[in-house]
Amino acid sequence: MPTDHVDVLIVGAGLSGIGAAVHLTRDCPDRSYAVLEARGAIGGTWDLFRYPGVRSDSDMYTLGYSFKPWTDPKAIADGDAIRGYVRQTAREYGVDRHIRFHHRAVRAEWDSATARWTVYAHRDDTAEDVVLTCSFLFTNSGYYRYDAGYTPEFPGVERYAGRLVHPQHWPEDLDHTGKRVVVIGSGATAVTLVPAMAERAAHVTMLQRSPTYVIALPSRDGLAEALRRRLPAKAAYAVVRWKNVLLGVANFQLSRRAPTLVKRFLRRAASGRLPAGYDVDRHFSPRYDPWDQRLCVVPDGDLFDALSAGRAAVVTDTIDTFSEHGIRLASGAELPADIVVTATGLNLLALGGMSLAVDGREVDLARTVAYKGMMLSGVPNFAMTIGYTNASWTLKADLVATYVCRLLRHLDATGQQIVTPLAPDTDDLEPIIDLKSGYVLRAVDQLPKQGPAAPWRLHQNYPRDVLLMRHGRLADAGVRFARATTTPPAAAGERAQPADTPVG
Repeated sequence: MPTDHVDVLIVGAGLSGIGAAVHLTRDCPDRSYAVLEARGAIGGTWDLFRYPGVRSDSDMYTLGYSFKPWTDPKAIADGDAIRGYVRQTAREYGVDRHIRFHHRAVRAEWDSATARWTVYAHRDDTAEDVVLTCSFLFTNSGYYRYDAGYTPEFPGVERYAGRLVHPQHWPEDLDHTGKRVVVIGSGATAVTLVPAMAERAAHVTMLQRSPTYVIALPSRDGLAEALRRRLPAKAAYAVVRWKNVLLGVANFQLSRRAPTLVKRFLRRAASGRLPAGYDVDRHFSPRYDPWDQRLCVVPDGDLFDALSAGRAAVVTDTIDTFSEHGIRLASGAELPADIVVTATGLNLLALGGMSLAVDGREVDLARTVAYKGMMLSGVPNFAMTIGYTNASWTLKADLVATYVCRLLRHLDATGQQIVTPLAPDTDDLEPIIDLKSGYVLRAVDQLPKQGPAAPWRLHQNYPRDVLLMRHGRLADAGVRFARATTTPPAAAGERAQPADTPVG
């Protein structure tokens, strides 16, 4: 089977994958690359999710790329706008010409002698198998399954005669106008769906087993609008980006150090947006501390407005059984429903389901330790993007892509071809994702670990990570550099090199 070779192979053409390709284009223009995308379009999450009201739960001044200012008036943007932004970026930097659509990476095998990966992909459009080689493998496929969301087993669901849908695969023909809707869930998807569907539905009920912290924020950033009238776009963008970063860090640190104070603030803020006498403690006061799970942002308080207007309601209860026409609760109450939306979460899937092997040895992700939150112990020339849990995904993605480019330039400068992270000498390890959300806890045993201190641990602190990832040492106790021992045979698309020139 003919094999193509590129210097860097990026897996995923979503927000972080396109960003990674742009960083390579800008910072390592001499490196060849290709992007494998399992689906048929650019955008990743923002192309997949099409449910009513789909939007970011982070402001676009931090979810946007560091190199491309967000200029839309809305700071909390809808899915269409974000998808357009990602696609425009890909066109602007020529990344779209490097994407191979319908290529699902299924396995990658590393050979230390030749210092390269052999990557096996399957073309879902033609049912063909494709083989590529690369010197560096960079996965940007997120951490959840694209083909199926998480839906628990509901008693009696087979009796339900209405429409049952999961937000991850929203039916194009679903018309909820004038319908009674029940949204099961209390996370970011649920609090987005409820006010959006309430605009046309007869009534929408958010059925939650337990409450989530919800905070209202303006959909527009006043400082950004003022600065755009006075400063160049890039300068205004940078100021607002750092303003929002620092506010986010302060919010997270305060939540960790004074959770009772933050709980009181969030309760008071919710109470002020709801009718007098509303049972805030039952419906909006979780048992856990703020940032044990992500806070849910509602732009301009749209969820609270829908509740106050009577177009929507929150019910905190558990499901006894589905009936033909709705849901019976453990309390004995009945919720009639023409449509039930199971906004019950995601299924985690590391590396998009791709398996790894190093010199013939299978890699067990759960036995690896993350180095700087982006590489895996014992896995050479490999990086992955996992965004922040307490801030915008792209802040971390930008740092990872910048670091990969630094590594590639370092390898060139030193005549090395291989960089391999090492595990710390300790058993004090924790999962790499530190949230207590259900989708994380269900798969925690499958995830890589992190150590107790840098470089095997990142502290969910962007300013601190900027110093480590952009300016910190590349050669430290957590990594080993080496040279290949054999020159591999040339593959299609590979630049010819003199025999005495190091490969890579």
